[in-house]
Amino acid sequence: MSRAVAGAQASESENAHLSFWHATCAGPARVTPSLAEDIDVDVAIVGAGFTGLWTAYYLKSLDPSLSVCVLEANFPGFGASGRNGGWAVGEMAGMATRFADPTLRDSAIRLQRALFDAVSEIGRVSEKENIDCHYAKGGTINVATSPAFEKQLQAEAEHWASLGFGEADFRWLPAEESSRVVRTRENLGGLFSPHCAAIHPQRLVSGLVTSVERMGVRIYSDTPATSIEAGRVSTPGGTVKAGMVVGATEAYTDSIAGRKRRILPFHSMMIATEPLSEAIWHEIGLNERETFGDPRRMVIYGQRTLDGRLAFGARGGYFFGSAIHSRFSPTDVAFEHVRQCLENLFPVLSSVEVTHCWGGALGIPRNWRPVVGIDRGARFSWAGGYVGEGVAATNLAGQTLADLILETDSPLVDLAWVGPAFKRWEPEPLRWLGVAGLGFLGERLDAIDLAGRTSPRLLNWLHDWMIKK
Repeated sequence: MSRAVAGAQASESENAHLSFWHATCAGPARVTPSLAEDIDVDVAIVGAGFTGLWTAYYLKSLDPSLSVCVLEANFPGFGASGRNGGWAVGEMAGMATRFADPTLRDSAIRLQRALFDAVSEIGRVSEKENIDCHYAKGGTINVATSPAFEKQLQAEAEHWASLGFGEADFRWLPAEESSRVVRTRENLGGLFSPHCAAIHPQRLVSGLVTSVERMGVRIYSDTPATSIEAGRVSTPGGTVKAGMVVGATEAYTDSIAGRKRRILPFHSMMIATEPLSEAIWHEIGLNERETFGDPRRMVIYGQRTLDGRLAFGARGGYFFGSAIHSRFSPTDVAFEHVRQCLENLFPVLSSVEVTHCWGGALGIPRNWRPVVGIDRGARFSWAGGYVGEGVAATNLAGQTLADLILETDSPLVDLAWVGPAFKRWEPEPLRWLGVAGLGFLGERLDAIDLAGRTSPRLLNWLHDWMIKK
């Protein structure tokens, strides 16, 4: 595997080591000029990933007269926005907690509907702005790969129905019907939702960069924010004064002075196969480019790319001190784990070549719930903590931040995720110990469930309690 990966990556692109998406994006990464002077703007956005770019897009769409700049430590799409699984899914971490709170339930249901709309909105903007991001709204299926997962997904289907979501939003598919969507080795049924699109994320990033620059937004690459104060961002090349600063740094938030321990960077690892034959795709399915996964706690996720590969990922881990690793060796043992997960699902892939291996950091807030907010007195607004489900959520975040900043009378500004800034994580070594313990427990529970047994109720409760705490 490692020889095939190394050879393919070395020949494709200078950015191939970052991800399959960077390697196959049309042209090199858009590296814009660095900031080399002090400037004044109406809105300064820190971070040129999806959150920052969508916020810039909607700000300029609502008020073209605004002066907006985006400050990026590397280049647009360097972080999770250019490395993710390419799922624009209408789901969000922490929704079960919000639905369970009677004071938030109605707002949470509206938030869920807004997430559904965000999936379609990405397609609308891509078409309007001529962004060829390989958008395919084929839906997503969560496959019951064990009896325990079958019970869990059937209960989830009933829960969605109790909240007023019909089969047009979430539908339980019996085994025969589920297997027509995706033919995993074990398939006892699946929970299907049409509210998901497969995309090429770095192509979407590049398209958004072109669009917002055309609208007059200035993007500065290689311009890390060293500190953020009220209406002021310091960088090595100059200081930006702004009427409002937007924090859109997700997993990289810890690198900014005064923002430590707000977001935990957790790594996820991915592989992409060589283009597969039609005969192999006949064995796998995914004819409409549906995305797929199963309910295991150590999350897995996959999609059929436009060029006929299977891109597949699994959770990696946390590095002590919130360190972020951006480059990985194809021989890293984590990639062998990802490949083994993939082959367990689809034995037909045991002999295909894996041509790309990569990883990146997603952001996890202390309460495991994404948030959007604004503090007008501090002239600071924020969004993030997507826990790996950020492609569609960032679009909604950008819309919401634009409405909050411009004080627009919008149904988005009082949705259930609009609230105070992130609570801090514990200091080390408590942080590492807690995350390592949670991962160990999750892996053991997954192993029990995938073996066809029922994981102990007490250990499941403990796992869920640790996340909520």
